[in-house]
Amino acid sequence: MNGNPNYYAVIFTSLLSENNEGYQEMASKMEALAKNQSGFLGIESARERTGITLSYWESLEAIKQWKRQSEHLIAQHKGKEVWYDWYKVRICKVEREYEFLKNDD
Repeated sequence: MNGNPNYYAVIFTSLLSENNEGYQEMASKMEALAKNQSGFLGIESARERTGITLSYWESLEAIKQWKRQSEHLIAQHKGKEVWYDWYKVRICKVEREYEFLKNDD
């Protein structure tokens, strides 16, 4: 993520309800907003009805600030009321990372 594997990951796993009108627009808005937050390092996401989004942060304090961000609070409320049948949040410290990239030569 940043060459220094001492950062945090927020793992958000969710199950969308049948009523997901406006969901994708809000998800895109939240991603753009998160990218402007202090301490944000990156994001990865995959979704069908079940989805998983991983966001990466420099510190636990940066994660707390994101959770309390006013527009994010609105999205959280709408998620509970309309878009999600279930979700789980996990916060983890990343202590090691490595990757593979196939060489296309």
